Amino acid sequence: MNAPRRSSGSAALAGAAAAALGIGVSEAIAGILAGATSLVDAVGQEVIDLQPPGAKDIVVQLFGTNDKLVLEIVVVLAALALGALFGLLATRRWGLGPAGFAAFGAVAFVAALGQPQAVPAIVAVEVAAATGVAIWALTSLLDRLPTRSAEPAIPDPARRSFLLRTTAVGIGALAAGAFGRTTIASGSTAPTPTTPLPPPAEVVPPLAAGADLAPSTPGLTPIVVPNDQFYRIDTALLSPSVDTATWELRIHGLVERETTLTWDQLTSLPMFEQYCTIVCVSNEVGGYLVGNAKWTGVRLREVLDIAGPTTSATQLVGRSVDGWTAGMPMGWVRHPDREPMIAVQMNDEPLPRIHGYPARLIVPGLYGYVSATKWLTELELTTWESFDAYWVPLGWAKEAPILTQSRIDTPRYNIAAGRVPIAGVAWAPDRGISKVEVGIDGEWHDADLSTPISDTTWVQWVVPWDATAGQHRLSVRATDGWGLLQEETPTRPAPDGARGWHTVTIDVR
Repeated sequence: MNAPRRSSGSAALAGAAAAALGIGVSEAIAGILAGATSLVDAVGQEVIDLQPPGAKDIVVQLFGTNDKLVLEIVVVLAALALGALFGLLATRRWGLGPAGFAAFGAVAFVAALGQPQAVPAIVAVEVAAATGVAIWALTSLLDRLPTRSAEPAIPDPARRSFLLRTTAVGIGALAAGAFGRTTIASGSTAPTPTTPLPPPAEVVPPLAAGADLAPSTPGLTPIVVPNDQFYRIDTALLSPSVDTATWELRIHGLVERETTLTWDQLTSLPMFEQYCTIVCVSNEVGGYLVGNAKWTGVRLREVLDIAGPTTSATQLVGRSVDGWTAGMPMGWVRHPDREPMIAVQMNDEPLPRIHGYPARLIVPGLYGYVSATKWLTELELTTWESFDAYWVPLGWAKEAPILTQSRIDTPRYNIAAGRVPIAGVAWAPDRGISKVEVGIDGEWHDADLSTPISDTTWVQWVVPWDATAGQHRLSVRATDGWGLLQEETPTRPAPDGARGWHTVTIDVR
């Protein structure tokens, strides 16, 4: 009889199960222990920060707002694959398995230190616990590792024991991971501010009649997008949790007086409301990475004036608590026809945590990647030439005014013959929209527009259509408030926004 041989497949399964349990334990600890952090998100954040130029455009094109979920899944699968490798190595030389898990834990520890809320000592305990559990699980499973034999297979108690233990480890990993993820997700809403916000000194009037055509037009995006439906694009896998009791806003650089404001000092300044449409530069033609909301906050220029910017300051850099930066021209911020703000409310509610609680920048007319800093903690005044913000070295334009664009919301799929609305939205903050035209099989028709809220917001548009059976090609183009028609020639979003007329092909039955 040949000597028994260890099963490579079972060894790999043991390693993957051990890795899964370690991940699950780390997620559970991150969910319940202040100062700990998701190691999955920490490693994923490093992947984001080390991405090559052009990667953002490709990833958002493929996965849209699911890009973060996809990255987390990839990180977990990579960890399970490494665990399988460590299991195989352990059958050849025992110490290689634990050493592999320890090395991976060290990498996760270093990555976790970059998370804004991570406390090194707490993270060290978290990593040690996760690594220890993974090594214990690997040892326990390899003790029951089945063998292979050249003889015909017979019922093997060791194999049953191994499978039972592996199943138990897998269930434990799923339970711990689900608990951790649920607990982490439960903190995704904004905390309650330590003191109630004073009412704004300037409020917007109620929406005029005809400002929102969505109630009478099925499939049309509402003029004001609810918070839970608003798009989210940022580089943070784990949204920072910021306490207003300790939050501060530092204003420094090329200023006469470096200034630090507490939350109470910021919110004691006169507050105002405005509707403003914001757009992600990664938005494809016809995409949904755009939204309109009512924002409440303080005037950015008033905050800057407290510190006294010098005449040499030509760039304003917003910095998040996680270190992310956006840079914009001071000329844009200072222009009297615009009202950039530090927003603290969104649609009459405290900023959701994923949208920047407790404070973020809203700068009308600029793409978010050069302006809309979430989780704001610093405003630095500098020169245009001396600093490039986060996305500029990755190939995106340093100047990024929002392009004129329009989108067909309905119809976008096959429909029945008869009268139907062709409807959508068009935007050109901060120029406004003066005209929208819809092409039906090459023939252009003027659309009816919703009553504009302001030049900083999008408008809805509608064209009634008597749809006849067959295939039809629908297109839309907008003219902004300056009389400029949006560009027809298609381009990719990089480096300064997508161009082109949104076109769909519809089969009418």
